[in-house]
Amino acid sequence: MRALAFLFTLLVALPAAAEDIVLGLSKDTVSIDTSFDGSEILIFGAVKREAPIPDDPRLQVIVTVAGPDETFTVRRKEKVLGIWVNTDAVEIDRAPSFYAVSTSTLLGLSLSETEDLRHRVSIPRAIRSVGAPDTIEDATRFTEALIRIKSRSNQYQLNEGTVSVDEQTLFRTAIELPAALTEGDYQTRIFLTRGGKVVSKYETSIYVRKVGLERWLFRLSRENALLYGIMSIAIAIAAGWSASAVFRLFRA
Repeated sequence: MRALAFLFTLLVALPAAAEDIVLGLSKDTVSIDTSFDGSEILIFGAVKREAPIPDDPRLQVIVTVAGPDETFTVRRKEKVLGIWVNTDAVEIDRAPSFYAVSTSTLLGLSLSETEDLRHRVSIPRAIRSVGAPDTIEDATRFTEALIRIKSRSNQYQLNEGTVSVDEQTLFRTAIELPAALTEGDYQTRIFLTRGGKVVSKYETSIYVRKVGLERWLFRLSRENALLYGIMSIAIAIAAGWSASAVFRLFRA
């Protein structure tokens, strides 16, 4: 009897209903061909509830899109005897080839440090680097350098305030994909947060694949590297010869 009473008390103490995500994508496949110069993915959805909307704290939405993980080597250059040379190098064990974070407000207001550590949402948290040599004391600066490099090419994005939330129920945002994309699954995550805490999470994937000539060249480079190398050299020679012929024609 006491156990039943305890269970009833526990059930009463639990929230009346969770907030669940119903998601939509403008497209779940991105095709890369010779004319591909980037794309835009529209991500939209709604919050499903069985209870009234809580008044406070206000609902916030975070959307992340992550490309396949890769390993990067970041080198530091220093001037030695008037010449710039590579001095130190750190291997980044795992970092997404593309990573975008879009939020409905400032990321720091949407997510606490503890939740960021748990779910690895922010760009620095999405990168894993644990293999720095003992001689390097400022290993975090190499990670920061990678983020700067990738951000300049639009491959790392922090888009704060770009997720529209209507009546704490409907949300939408657009993620811009640059032209230089790695083929594979792009993990898409949506977080609902209140007071910096994650109250619901949803995951899906966008598949990026090469098609046409791009696909054929990609497969050739993986399956027959020798033939691909010979073809590349032949094309380079042909291009150089053609340029030289045109130059001689104009000189004549």
